[in-house]
Amino acid sequence: MKKVLFILIAGMSFVACKTNDKKAPGIELSKDDREKAIKDSANFTSIQWLDSTYKDLGQIKEGKQVEVAYRFKNSGTKNLVISDVTASCGCTIPEKPEQAFAPGEDGIIKAKFDSRNKKGEVRKSVYVTANTNPNSQELIFRADIITDKK
Repeated sequence: MKKVLFILIAGMSFVACKTNDKKAPGIELSKDDREKAIKDSANFTSIQWLDSTYKDLGQIKEGKQVEVAYRFKNSGTKNLVISDVTASCGCTIPEKPEQAFAPGEDGIIKAKFDSRNKKGEVRKSVYVTANTNPNSQELIFRADIITDKK
């Protein structure tokens, strides 16, 4: 009888340890879950940018599309939830990661820049909103747009 009781208690303990009320990393979050995460300071974490938050893309031929990427790491103790990624203009289209990032997990914020109808030096920003303090982070890139002279 003691063995059966021991096995039953051990089994329940194992199941209880596996129960987790948080969203698991890699699972997509709803818009409501994202909004709740950035408002609840108890769930704030920190983000470490593995590359510079400023990128110099150098010279780009006018009309070319260029991708820029910013690597990051969840350096906090809670899941990192990126609720929104926006750009300073319509010529830059950012990609928003849909999943949460566990503590220690890496990720990438990507954006495509379309240099069509641009000339000279341009500076563009990508804004990342997440459950960090502060909630918004600015990523910047610049480029010199050159045209072919005929």
